Amino acid sequence: MRPFISLLFYRFLLLCILPFVLIALIIRSRNNVGYRQRLNERFGLVNSSFKKNTIIIHASSVGEVLALKPFVEKLLHQNPSLTVTFTTFTPTGSTQVINLFTERVQHCYLPFDCWPCTSVFLNALQPKAMVFMETEIWPNLLAQCKHKKIKLLLINARLSEKSVKSYRKLNWLIQPSLSAFDHIYCQSSDNLERFIKLGADINKASVSGNLKYDISINPSLAIKQKELKQFLHHDRKVWVVASTHQGDEDIILSAFKQIKITCPDLLLILVPRHPERFDTIAKLCQQNFNTIRRSQKLKIDTNTDIWLLDSLGELLAAYSLANIVTMGGSFSNIGGHNPLEPALFKLPIIVGPDMHNFTEVMLQLTQQKGIIELTHMNNINEKLCEQVIKLLHNPEIAEQYGNNAFQVVQTNQGASQRSLDKLIELINKF
Repeated sequence: MRPFISLLFYRFLLLCILPFVLIALIIRSRNNVGYRQRLNERFGLVNSSFKKNTIIIHASSVGEVLALKPFVEKLLHQNPSLTVTFTTFTPTGSTQVINLFTERVQHCYLPFDCWPCTSVFLNALQPKAMVFMETEIWPNLLAQCKHKKIKLLLINARLSEKSVKSYRKLNWLIQPSLSAFDHIYCQSSDNLERFIKLGADINKASVSGNLKYDISINPSLAIKQKELKQFLHHDRKVWVVASTHQGDEDIILSAFKQIKITCPDLLLILVPRHPERFDTIAKLCQQNFNTIRRSQKLKIDTNTDIWLLDSLGELLAAYSLANIVTMGGSFSNIGGHNPLEPALFKLPIIVGPDMHNFTEVMLQLTQQKGIIELTHMNNINEKLCEQVIKLLHNPEIAEQYGNNAFQVVQTNQGASQRSLDKLIELINKF
């Protein structure tokens, strides 16, 4: 009885705050117009041409979409008769899905977790199964899926100790949500233990490994690499700083100014995480450096200091141009971004002190000497400058770090296929 009352309260609460969520989206759309487009999908109203009896796969934003790419590619290749609907929450995630899969999947936003919205959504698509990722736990949607006997799979699941403490305060709601899943595939044994602590069924939870290891260079990526390389006419050392957030750029540009004293030919390729910050970052760079924006489609010459990638879907290809990579989000309490992508290109990687979103990955990379982590924010500019110069002046050290990181990627692949096998097993029980 208590779970039922808890769910009713949750549904009532979500309906009450829905107007404020809409207002927040509209406010955010001042910087990214995508947040006020296709609002019908936020209420569960999907395109009338969408096929039913689909497999719904959900990824919140860009990073999750990229991590799910190998899984979805395998699903489409091995099961061509299945219809796949790929949902996201953010406009950038939506753009990434469209760029990666075009017409091979149905795509829309996942609706608000309000009973009327999710009910309309599920009735329209009548899915066989829904696949969620990492910590995507939506009590109302999960309860409705379970009631409709829609198979539920959580893959690449992860929980920090901090999250466990927070979720325990809502155990009356979280435990029934976890019980709704037909299976939970966790990134590691530590994460598995945390999910079981929160109430996941030990018989329906196991370790699959991390999807983010399952990356590869495909033909479409090779084409994008060639396109970017055409803008570079000079043999210069390149430092790619990926997925930066507010606060990261100040540190990066300060370090870059010092690095240029001893390495004047170094080109910085800067890739902000969010499109709404492109203009702000461009102005910041132009204050002290000769900056060209990717959107300008201009050639990079010997006088260019910074190439600002104000584009979407080109970061992975940009890694192929790099000599050194630094991951953004690791200097600004974000928890970092995926260091395995540059590892695929055998590149030396430098990160800041905060990589809590990739604890297991960092442990593997650190143990194998495949990454350089700056452990404290004290004098972070100088520390970053020192490490970049060290790698530039010692290519054999840089090469060893890159090879070690690549080896970590190679030896940990396979989670995508294991997750796919479980999905097919569940569908066959439908």
